[in-house]
Amino acid sequence: MNDQQDHNGANDSASKDCPEQDQQSVKPRSRGIYLLPNLFTTGALFCGFYAVVAGMNDQFDSAAIAIFVAMVLDGLDGRVARMTNTQSAFGAEYDSLSDMVSFGVAPALVTFSWVLSDAGKFGWFCAFIYVAGAALRLARFNTQIGSVDKRYFVGLPSPAAAAAVAGLVWASVEFDIDVSSFVYLIAVYVALVGVLMVSNVLYHSFKDIDAKGKIPFMILLAIVLVIGVISISPPIFLWLLILGYTLSGPVLWLLRKRKTLAS
Repeated sequence: MNDQQDHNGANDSASKDCPEQDQQSVKPRSRGIYLLPNLFTTGALFCGFYAVVAGMNDQFDSAAIAIFVAMVLDGLDGRVARMTNTQSAFGAEYDSLSDMVSFGVAPALVTFSWVLSDAGKFGWFCAFIYVAGAALRLARFNTQIGSVDKRYFVGLPSPAAAAAVAGLVWASVEFDIDVSSFVYLIAVYVALVGVLMVSNVLYHSFKDIDAKGKIPFMILLAIVLVIGVISISPPIFLWLLILGYTLSGPVLWLLRKRKTLAS
């Protein structure tokens, strides 16, 4: 109590010595967080957690769908924050932690429960490579914000990597494919996706597209056709679409190398 009185007395004397402080109002520090964008982030986090639980219960199709839903929600939270001007450091950190669960841990555990456990130590080692790649990818992304060309991602984005893995699981389960003969091939596939996340391969971010601007009619027609094709069989065509994006980075990298050597 005496300490508190001494502290208050010190504050009073300081105020007397500096009367201009009485004239300046000190703005209180806000301790709240923005609700709307963090709701989307929480939804993505829940989907990642649900995917892990579903994979443990051998519900692999539900687990894969949950990862795709998390991918959609993750794409919305940042856009909602920018549209409503509710960006914050808390939201950025929360989003990274959510991404680590939904796009790092969840795909690895789902694939391990699905088939990689049959490969023994090699299986969990490949799953760990994927998890480590996701963690390193997110850490590098956070440190490179504002220092790289916004038109490209350096390395495969973690949501796309998660979709590349979850899409394989979903398509295989949907069409009841016996993957027992491809255990080691799938393990290598998962590990390679993890390596692509920490590679220096450039991927188009599509952030240079102006959603508010006008586009040619043929582009709109192409979008409609893509949606129509995906609706025929979402598991296989979503996976093929994501797989095409995953391979686009290495293919463009090889073309650039070839052009450089030719010149």
